[in-house]
Amino acid sequence: MWRRAAVAAGRGLPGMAGRRWRSWAGSPERAAAERAPRIYTRTGDSGFSSTFTGERRPKGDRIFEALGATDELSSAIGLAGEFSSEKGHTFVDQLHKVQCMLQDVGSNIATPLSSAREAHRKRTSFSEKPILELEQWIDSYSEQLPPLRAFILPSGGRSSAALHLSRAVCRRAERCVVPLVQAGEADPNVAKYLNRLSDYLFVLARYAAMKEGKEEKIYIKPEP
Repeated sequence: MWRRAAVAAGRGLPGMAGRRWRSWAGSPERAAAERAPRIYTRTGDSGFSSTFTGERRPKGDRIFEALGATDELSSAIGLAGEFSSEKGHTFVDQLHKVQCMLQDVGSNIATPLSSAREAHRKRTSFSEKPILELEQWIDSYSEQLPPLRAFILPSGGRSSAALHLSRAVCRRAERCVVPLVQAGEADPNVAKYLNRLSDYLFVLARYAAMKEGKEEKIYIKPEP
């Protein structure tokens, strides 16, 4: 995922920085085909991968664990967004914006502060603004929801259930990021964003169920 995050931030893939495509002879189709970068690089076949700062670390490193969890989160939100779009929910654009922000989250995670130069830090810094925006969205939806009087189980239709799943993945991503923040390797705002995002996804799941007229299942203590 961090490669995609780097591309989204305008930094390109490792080994391609500063590279200029030379002029190609022949047909436009051939030129386009030969210019296209390969998806596979073979650089990770030995069980190591690179951070944006150029470090080679084992793929089991907690940085790549956090990147993988963030990638899963974006995928889960993408699925929830498709279900929600089918129902005509207006918050789908917000989910797309969240996915874009998660690319920036990935860029920050992929740039460990212990090896980052000042230029790296400036390009991958993560501000408080997205956190405040999430809080505004949470407050807006919360005002429209009935009071929470019981423990809600993931349910309430496909849109709601998918948003609950996204919330659970978000919590895991946050648990992966917090140790990096505590070690001084990632921006604290990244962990704050994920923390607030899980709250947003919970509120949004309830809102989707309400708008679709679906019942939210609640926890019922089994009889002894």
